Amino acid sequence: MTTDEALAKLPELLKRDLTQPLCVCNQVLKLTVIEAIAQGADTLQKVQQQTFASDGTGCCKRQVQALIDAIGGVHDDTAIPQATPLAQAH
Repeated sequence: MTTDEALAKLPELLKRDLTQPLCVCNQVLKLTVIEAIAQGADTLQKVQQQTFASDGTGCCKRQVQALIDAIGGVHDDTAIPQATPLAQAH
């Protein structure tokens, strides 16, 4: 798939800030992540291996996974920690 084809699959919200770092730890641009997905990185682990995005603190894992999901990759629930519900006050 080309980068243009991948971009066409994204909702407008995810097309914003393409030339800004998605991963601030490793200064990986959002467009670099999209290009990796377009070239076959269809899991979070593959994107990490190709771009180093989400390889620092991991704070951008959800954003990277959202791009993978939108473009048509594999969703890996085990790679992204789920939020723990707060205890209800009595």
